[in-house]
Amino acid sequence: MRIRIGFEIAFECLAPTPAILMLSVHPSRSQDLETQATMIFDPDIQARNYIDHFGNIGTRIIAPSGILHVSSETVVYDSGLPDPVVPDAEQLPVGELPHEALEFLLGSRYCEVDRLSDIAWSLFGNTPPGWRRVQAICDYVYDRLRFSYADARSTRTAWEGHEEGLAVCRDFAHLAITLCRSMNIPARYCTGYLGDIGVPPVPDPMDFSAWFEAYLGDQWYTFDARHNVARIGRILMARGRDAVDVALSTSFGPSRLAQFTVITEELP
Repeated sequence: MRIRIGFEIAFECLAPTPAILMLSVHPSRSQDLETQATMIFDPDIQARNYIDHFGNIGTRIIAPSGILHVSSETVVYDSGLPDPVVPDAEQLPVGELPHEALEFLLGSRYCEVDRLSDIAWSLFGNTPPGWRRVQAICDYVYDRLRFSYADARSTRTAWEGHEEGLAVCRDFAHLAITLCRSMNIPARYCTGYLGDIGVPPVPDPMDFSAWFEAYLGDQWYTFDARHNVARIGRILMARGRDAVDVALSTSFGPSRLAQFTVITEELP
């Protein structure tokens, strides 16, 4: 299938402000792009791309004072297959995990493993390890949190989401990641495009989506505690420990989001 993706975003700065944008499609999907996804700036400014240590494409800019418009649009070829479901995927003992998976067992800014570890073991200590344990965590998060776009908060941590019961997609991901890490399952945060493809459309404004990947057997698998079903048309942008590592924009000075539009739709 062909999926049209893109965005129109505007930032307002009081003075020239350095920033990092994480708005490119992940290099692992670059071969699926119908055309190069060029970022367009208005007014025109210099932009430099780099690859961070998670393998994401970051874009360095200096936003001018006033309003900066950033936009991009392309078409992605996708298999049209839902996320893989592998019930017999095994959980490895910590001592057998590859070195690169270990940092995804640790606590991070939004994922307080130390605060949720006892709760995780009391809830999932008797569940079968592996895929079924991760799925049990997703079921719990899906049932405990209520999606509320109006209650979005950029500072909400996994612990706070667990206690408040309110969430947007990033909060579902943070809580599931934290519970997985508490059970010695490496888990990493993902962000990207996920349109209403193969499911009934929802009334909320289109946004970028968040999900997570868990390391089972010898590879990473996609899980989505927000929807808790295998989905079609997931387009990865970036991965990291949590939302800090893959923030759509990180400004090094005062900055205000002045416009935000996301496009993701299946084409004929």
